[in-house]
Amino acid sequence: MKKLWRIYRYLLHCLIARNTHGFGVHSPFLFHFISFVVEEKNPYYIFSSIEKLRNNLIHDKTKIQIEDFGTGKNRTSTIETVVKKSVKPKKYGQLFFRIALHTKAQSILELGTSLGITTAYLAAASSQIRCTSMEGSKTLANLAKKNFQQLGLKNISLIEGNIDENLERVLENTPTFDLIYIDANHTSQAVTKYFEMCLEKVHAHSVILIDDIYWSPDMLKAWKFIKQHPKVTATIDLFETGIVFFDPNLYKKHYKVRY
Repeated sequence: MKKLWRIYRYLLHCLIARNTHGFGVHSPFLFHFISFVVEEKNPYYIFSSIEKLRNNLIHDKTKIQIEDFGTGKNRTSTIETVVKKSVKPKKYGQLFFRIALHTKAQSILELGTSLGITTAYLAAASSQIRCTSMEGSKTLANLAKKNFQQLGLKNISLIEGNIDENLERVLENTPTFDLIYIDANHTSQAVTKYFEMCLEKVHAHSVILIDDIYWSPDMLKAWKFIKQHPKVTATIDLFETGIVFFDPNLYKKHYKVRY
């Protein structure tokens, strides 16, 4: 039933969303962002290394035990399955890289490391970035650390354990975050909680990325709440991910973009 709902929402998104490469977007800032960040396809040197790692992992049939604090249940899976079902496709990882580059992010927070592929894209935009990533599963955290080491990324701090128990402490230890990626517990209650907690650490030029905004009707509820939040000034809906802006110079506007 949920799968049919997502198909319906995707078709609706395609009917409504703009496919104009930024044209028709009245804000000069958002026009530039869509044209030169979202739509850009130029490869960067690190992309091939990260995708080579992904390709190795997607053929790894090693069985692993995953601790899931969201559901409260542990499950058995394989590395191959995790890559296919839980890791963002390369076009989104590369988009997040470009967002980190475009915003000149110095401090990044990620909620939900998984195997660290998306984390690598976020952190690789600059060696000056301080990237903090949080992962509930000890198994996934250990695998992610090995992947960071393989890629030579030394600017990632991985916080292992229940995000609900650790997030407040992480936020207290950092003055502000330039870029935040929320990809953990896919429930409206958790997402809105994390979003409101992180709001204390955003500034006018911060960007928050919300993953899987059409994962379920419940996640769509969270996305609608975020869009209407008084601190939010604009959003871009790519279907798989929502991009949230806080610049007070932007008009309150919500864009749907085909990606």
